[in-house]
Amino acid sequence: MPTAIFTIARSGLAATRTSLELTAQNVANATNPDYARRSLTQSELVMTRTIGVNSAASLGGVRPGNIERAESALVQRQARDAASALAQAEAELAALGDAESAIETAGLFQSLADFEAALSRLEANPLEPALRITALESARQVTASFRVADSSLANARSLVQGETSAELAKVNELAGELARINRDIIATREGTAGRAALLDARDKALRGLAEEFAIVPTFNANGTVDVALAGAPPLALVAGASAETVSVSFAADGTASFAAGTSSLVPAGGAMAGRAAALARMAVLQDDLDGLANTTIALANGAQAAGSAADGSPGQPLFAGTGAGSIAVVLSAPEGLATAPAGAPAGSRDTANLAAFLAALAAPGGPAAGVDALLLGLSSEVAATRIRRDGLAVVAESADAELLRETGVDLDTEAANLVRLQQAFEANSRVIQVAADIFDTLLGLR
Repeated sequence: MPTAIFTIARSGLAATRTSLELTAQNVANATNPDYARRSLTQSELVMTRTIGVNSAASLGGVRPGNIERAESALVQRQARDAASALAQAEAELAALGDAESAIETAGLFQSLADFEAALSRLEANPLEPALRITALESARQVTASFRVADSSLANARSLVQGETSAELAKVNELAGELARINRDIIATREGTAGRAALLDARDKALRGLAEEFAIVPTFNANGTVDVALAGAPPLALVAGASAETVSVSFAADGTASFAAGTSSLVPAGGAMAGRAAALARMAVLQDDLDGLANTTIALANGAQAAGSAADGSPGQPLFAGTGAGSIAVVLSAPEGLATAPAGAPAGSRDTANLAAFLAALAAPGGPAAGVDALLLGLSSEVAATRIRRDGLAVVAESADAELLRETGVDLDTEAANLVRLQQAFEANSRVIQVAADIFDTLLGLR
C-alpha cells in the first residue's frame, strides 16, 4: 500500500513538473508571434496486482502523454493570405511613391511653365537681348529637369530591383530551411517538444514565404508541408526535403521576370507581385517621360525650322536628344531663337512664329499638359494603392488577432495554470509525506 502511494505521488510530480515547464515556455513566448501554445495530455496509469492466482487492475497514478501544440489550419491560412495581400500592396505603394517623388522633385512642370512664361515675355519685345537670354536659359532648365526626372526614376527603379534581388535570396533561404524542417520532422517522434518547435519553425517559414509570394501549401499527415508558388502557372517550390531555386531577371525597360528552376513564373501575390507591378508601371512612366521630352524637342525644333532668327537667317534646332535622359540645348546663341516667320528680314518684330510655338506648347497635347496628366495619374494611382493598403492592413490585423486567439498564449489562463500546478505539486508532496509517515509507523511497531 505505501509503495503504491509512492508510485502515485511520483507520477503526479512528474506530470506536474512537465506541465510547469510547458507553462513557463508559454509565458516566456507570450509575445512571440511565431509560437503556438503547448499543453500536456495526461492519462491514468493502470497497474496490475496479483493475489494468489487472481490478478486485477488498479489505478496507479497519472501517465504524462504527448505535448500538444495549438493550431488551426483555417485561421493560419487566412492569416498567411492576408499577410501576402498586405505585403503586395505595401511593396507596390513604396515603389510607386518613390517614382512619384522622383518626377515631382525634378520640377519638370514648373520648368516648362517657366519656359512658356519666358517666351511670352519675349513675345512682347522679341529683339530684347536680356529676354532672349532668359528664354534660352529657361530652355536649358527644361532639359535639366527632364534629365533629373530621368535619373531619379532610374534610381527608384534600381532600388526596387535591388530589393527584389535581396528578398529573393531570402525566399530561397526560407525554401531551403523549410526543406530541412521537413526532413527533421520525419525524424522526430510525435508529441515531443522538439517536434512542436519544428512545427513552429515550419509555420514561421510559411509565413515568410507568403509575404513574398502567394503560396499554396499542402500539409501531409506526417507534419511535413509541400509548397507551390501560386501564379501563372503554379510551380512547385518545396517538395519534401528538396527545394527549387527562384530567380529573377530584368529586361532593358526594367521589368522583372521570375522563374522557379527552369520554369517561368508570374507571381499572383505577395511583395514580389507588388514589386513586379511597380516595375512595369515605372517602365510605362519612363516611356511617357521620354515621349514628353521628344514632343518638346519636336515642337521646339519644328518652330525653329518654320521661322527666322533675329538676323534673318533660318532658325536652327533648339534641342537635340532622343529622350528624357539625353535632351539638351544645342542652339549656341539667344539671337538664334526664331521668333519671326520664315523669310522675315533681319530685325523683324513679327512674332507670329513665336506665337504659334507658344500655342503648341500650351495646347492640350503639349508637354506641360502631358506632364500634368502624368503626375495627376500617378498621384491618383498612389492614393488608390494607399487606400487599398490601409484596408488590407485592417484585414491582416483582424486575421492576426484571430490567430492569436486560436494559437497564442493567454497570460490569465497561464497564471491560473501556475496556481493549479503549484497546488498539485504541494498535494503530491503531501502524499509522499503521508506514505513516509505510514512506513515510519509500521517500522515502529513492536
